[in-house]
Amino acid sequence: QVHLVESGGGLVQAGGSLRLSCAASGRTFSRYGMGWFRQAPGNEREFVAGVTSSGDMTSYADSVKGRFTISRDNAKDTAYLQMNSLKPEDTAVYYCAADRTGGVGVWDRDYDYWGQGTQVTVSS
Repeated sequence: QVHLVESGGGLVQAGGSLRLSCAASGRTFSRYGMGWFRQAPGNEREFVAGVTSSGDMTSYADSVKGRFTISRDNAKDTAYLQMNSLKPEDTAVYYCAADRTGGVGVWDRDYDYWGQGTQVTVSS
């Protein structure tokens, strides 16, 4: 079992930046691939970014490429999502998730554990 807690969300103006953190506790964090997803009101949850257990591979949704960066610090059991050049359409609840296989999945079903989410609101 892995317990995930997101933090760092908030209200920011368009063009601004936020860094989300996902703190993990429980089983060995370094064995898990980590992903970030988001869900806006009325929309399905969508993949944002993912990183392998070792951190050697990352994947991004086209909508965030060049603006968002996923990273992890296995010594701190924490994953991050650096979000720059934020747009109003980035407004959503952001969730982190852990994949037991250590890979970079892009689907909900690829992940085994989920955090409770953190709200990101980008004003125009």
